Amino acid sequence: MAGVEEVTREEIASGLRELGVRDGDVLLVHSSLSSFGRVAGGADSVIDALLDAVAAAGTVVVPTHTWDRIRGANAVFDVRKTASCTGLIPETLRRRPTALRGLHPTHSCAAIGPMQRELLRDHETQVTPCGRKSPYQRLMDCGGKIVFLGAGLHVNTSLHALEEMAAVPWLFDRFEMLYTVDYEGRKRPVPSRRHADDRHRDFGKMGPVLEREGVLVGGRIGKAEVRVVEAAGMEAVVAPMLAQDPFLLLVPEVAE
Repeated sequence: MAGVEEVTREEIASGLRELGVRDGDVLLVHSSLSSFGRVAGGADSVIDALLDAVAAAGTVVVPTHTWDRIRGANAVFDVRKTASCTGLIPETLRRRPTALRGLHPTHSCAAIGPMQRELLRDHETQVTPCGRKSPYQRLMDCGGKIVFLGAGLHVNTSLHALEEMAAVPWLFDRFEMLYTVDYEGRKRPVPSRRHADDRHRDFGKMGPVLEREGVLVGGRIGKAEVRVVEAAGMEAVVAPMLAQDPFLLLVPEVAE
């Protein structure tokens, strides 16, 4: 990869601060390592930069989803062993000794920082992936921020949480009995409503709306496009829109 510009841990942390990340923040981070081009130290340096940016009082959360593999006959999620489908940065963070991973079988998150237990506890008690006790809704309650490091807004799981909060009528299409194996090796049943696979979203169209309302700021760190969204501000903007139009976030051809 000769000639590819390399970005450092210090540059990533500095770039995040320029975009409004502060000491003590709670960040939910969607990421693409390759979007940077090359990072000195790889995924670990990105994680360290995020932790630097929020300092010791802050918490970094990443999605460690397994909805692509925990389904049907393969119904058992092992919090210690089941790999996530969300990329190298989340997979690297969840393996750190200081990380805690939630127990939801399809939409778990992992976190490092003083808020980790508060954000992740009891997620597996929810029948839906992004319910009231999910980290996605709790992030809105605690004034957290959603960071997109080279990842597009189409991966914004928190918009699924707003769909659940609005009780849009098309969100779920089936029920499955899933199971979680916890850190002590105990197997727990988790009755689960599953998102409809054939409902395609256009989350990206909310970007200009959130930017116009002052709850999204964007910039670049190295080669990566980075956006920071205030979670509670996003709720304040999008929730009334969903209440008025429950098909708001669907691509037009699948809306009924």
